[in-house]
Amino acid sequence: MKLVNLWISLILYIFSGQEYFKTSLSVLVDTKAVLTCPPVLWPSVLVVAWEIALRDKPPCFGAYRRDTNQTTRGNCTDKRITWASRPDENPALQVDPVAITHDGNYTCQIVTSDGNFYHEYHLQVLVPPEVTLVQTEKGTAVCKAASGKPAAQISWTPEGDCVTEQEPYWGDGTVTVQSTCRWGGRHVLNVSCSVSHLAGNKSLSIELDKGVRTLGFPGSDLLIILCVKFSLLLVILVFVGFIHFQRTNDCR
Repeated sequence: MKLVNLWISLILYIFSGQEYFKTSLSVLVDTKAVLTCPPVLWPSVLVVAWEIALRDKPPCFGAYRRDTNQTTRGNCTDKRITWASRPDENPALQVDPVAITHDGNYTCQIVTSDGNFYHEYHLQVLVPPEVTLVQTEKGTAVCKAASGKPAAQISWTPEGDCVTEQEPYWGDGTVTVQSTCRWGGRHVLNVSCSVSHLAGNKSLSIELDKGVRTLGFPGSDLLIILCVKFSLLLVILVFVGFIHFQRTNDCR
């Protein structure tokens, strides 16, 4: 590997750099990413080299030398990172499928007879969170955006007394965000939880205290209504019984 790195470094040192591009790229996990090199005239190309620096890993290299039609690799063991096609036809790099561990910097270095050209990508892998919304007690709901990358943002409609916390998952870069919201004494029936994330937004709704206040009346008012209805029914039964008794006497 040392010989490969030395070979690349010597070639890049001979020529003065001319152009350097930087791009921030966000890619959804489990999809395919294709990273292209700077556009140059292919007959002037001498060497194409990719330098890859992933999070918490040593850099690795892949290079193509045009005059000998030779490709070399140094310390690159991830088989999901390959040339997009034949490097003598297209020196682009592909990552397929993208995993969380592919966060990092990818730099294409092209050495030509006219100078050096660079294109550096800062690749950020997006993981959509799993969103849930539940009621934990009367007038209280919990919205959770679990295992997302980066951390999601949570908002409520209508607004209440809310507390939002983050629970990091050490090792894979994902984060769980949980928001607990209370609407005590406000007689709120329906609430919505909106989760904003770079991988896509999602909104869930829930009916609070379902089955407890379906009529929208407090418990004492409901009891009064039932008593009134029972009293009216009793009066009707007495009235019908009285009429029946009168008709029976008339028949005699």
